[in-house]
Amino acid sequence: MGVLDEAFIQAPEHRPKPHLKNSDDYILSNEIPTIDLSSLQDPNCDKTVLATEIAEACKRWGFFQVINHGLSLDLKRQVEKTVAEFFSLTLEEKRRVKRDEVNPMGYHDGEHTKNVRDWKEIFDFFLQDSTTVPATTVPEDTELRKLTNPWPQNPSDFREVCQEYAREVEKLAFKLLELISISLGLPGDRLTGYFEDQTSFLRFNHYPPCPNPELALGVGRHADAGVITVLAQDSVGGLQVSRRSDGQWISVKPNPDAFIINIGNCMQVWTNDKYWSAEHRVVVNSSKERFSMPFFLFPSHEVNIEPLKELISEDNPPCYKKYNWGKFFATRNRSDYKKLQAENIQIDHFKAA
Repeated sequence: MGVLDEAFIQAPEHRPKPHLKNSDDYILSNEIPTIDLSSLQDPNCDKTVLATEIAEACKRWGFFQVINHGLSLDLKRQVEKTVAEFFSLTLEEKRRVKRDEVNPMGYHDGEHTKNVRDWKEIFDFFLQDSTTVPATTVPEDTELRKLTNPWPQNPSDFREVCQEYAREVEKLAFKLLELISISLGLPGDRLTGYFEDQTSFLRFNHYPPCPNPELALGVGRHADAGVITVLAQDSVGGLQVSRRSDGQWISVKPNPDAFIINIGNCMQVWTNDKYWSAEHRVVVNSSKERFSMPFFLFPSHEVNIEPLKELISEDNPPCYKKYNWGKFFATRNRSDYKKLQAENIQIDHFKAA
């Protein structure tokens, strides 16, 4: 990724501020709430206290950080080391596990967000190996396909370490899902039935130094499609969140020991717009590479996403029409894979009239 190809260049209104060329230049904000989960170590703790904090964060930001989360930091560092080793391999070796239009898992260096190429390379793998998804994007087609993860031969411990980490992040995700349910005044297990055959996956992002960081983005502005995202990142800044109150881009101060949690489109629909799936993006710099590891909690392919019946009423009618998660997932993956002539699918397409 030496010379900046025009495929990476953002439209002028979506470019980062031109004076921010090095990662140390970014104005870092502490506005994103930080929530301490240490009380969960006590099986008798009052979860409503944490749930109240989470409710405020989900309404105001759609983003928050968690500390004292219970996930082994030694395991996280082991994964980070293994991931860095993988991305340091030759392009030829990485492309032996390259994704395609049929199987969205594996290595990819041509991801597009809103039809502009991202300045990054990635490796994706399903939490469940194998995972069942729709065979096509056609709404009437009920054919299913089982997809398995392509694993690289090197590093030799890549698969073992990554799957161990995935299982631990999944546990954290379900703890948070329980707290979010409670924050909505629902039973803690209200949402767990949607994940019996989940389509969740993990992604490893590598953002190399960029020769023109004022023109490109590591990931263009977008909102996550799923339920929640659990993000681990290194100490190099780059993540920016669009503030709900005014749309201003706010840089998130990196804390390598914390996880960043954000609300996805499914949760926004389930809560009938009470909780916010914020747009976010990643800015790059000219001097430092950056790594991050998001876990995307996705429901089963057969789940239909619509506002939860407990949260709608005559005074709060549904803001969205029902849509099938599997078809949404399949359609979104096709548009991420390569540039299309139209905008990729969004939840706004299912807004109630």
